[in-house]
Amino acid sequence: MAIGFHQQNEKVLLKLSLYMAGLFVFVAFGFALITQSGAILFDGVYSLISFFMALLTLKVANLVQLPDDDRFHFGYTAIEPTLNLFKSLIIIVTCLYAVIGAINRLFAGGNAAEYNIAMFYGVFATIGCFAISVYMKHRSKSLRSDLVSVDAHTWFIDAVLSASILLGFIIAYCLEKFGFAAYAPYVDPLLLIVLGVAILPVPCKIMLDSLNEVIHKAPPETVTSVIEKKLKQTLSTVPYEHIEVRISKSGRDIYLLVHIIVDESFSVATVHELDNIRKESEAAMREWNPSIIMDILFICDPDLAD
Repeated sequence: MAIGFHQQNEKVLLKLSLYMAGLFVFVAFGFALITQSGAILFDGVYSLISFFMALLTLKVANLVQLPDDDRFHFGYTAIEPTLNLFKSLIIIVTCLYAVIGAINRLFAGGNAAEYNIAMFYGVFATIGCFAISVYMKHRSKSLRSDLVSVDAHTWFIDAVLSASILLGFIIAYCLEKFGFAAYAPYVDPLLLIVLGVAILPVPCKIMLDSLNEVIHKAPPETVTSVIEKKLKQTLSTVPYEHIEVRISKSGRDIYLLVHIIVDESFSVATVHELDNIRKESEAAMREWNPSIIMDILFICDPDLAD
């Protein structure tokens, strides 16, 4: 019941992101046409990319809820980091393209724009994007959804873009009003260069995190140590020499392959007893973190855990 509720809320948030991205596309392109601003046009292109990415994200949100089948033996959750990797690469390419275009315009004499009108767009876009980003980031924590979390980061980047654009328009407007109009056309391309370079670390981090999940790299030691400590607590009644845990994160799922190297005092009469140990341990782990999926193997030979 709770899982279904979370999934439904995830879809509602992703649809909100889709509709708002569509709105910002029309507003940005409209203002870009009126003001002739390359910075607003870049913001509109970014929103257009966000719109199409939101469509893909909704599709993936439906897929990752499906159980494993003959085609995907481990379920569809691996599609989640793959999508986030793709989204981050698109953002990186867009930023680099914008920076290169801005450099060319800068050497061509800059780009004049209607800065007084453009400031209205800056205020609207900054407030709107920050509000959506904060709301989705807050909701993603309770939903444990990487899809919503990455969308929140995407909106945050858009908010920083809009805020920086607004600041640049204010500077350019002041230059025109106080006798430095010759320098105003350089503000727009300079702004694009600064923005493109400044926001690159965010999609680069998302790209690296998603890539680590796609190649099944273990989570950071700070995460694995906490998981291993909790796991050993759930197996406190089992006499063992060592527990070898392999951990990988794929989207919203954290998979644990556990090898319990038992000592000589370990003894069971039936396989059912082993099943009960597995069930009790997994139930305790999933109560602690519902994202965990685990397999437990009992062995005597340590070499089998390598």
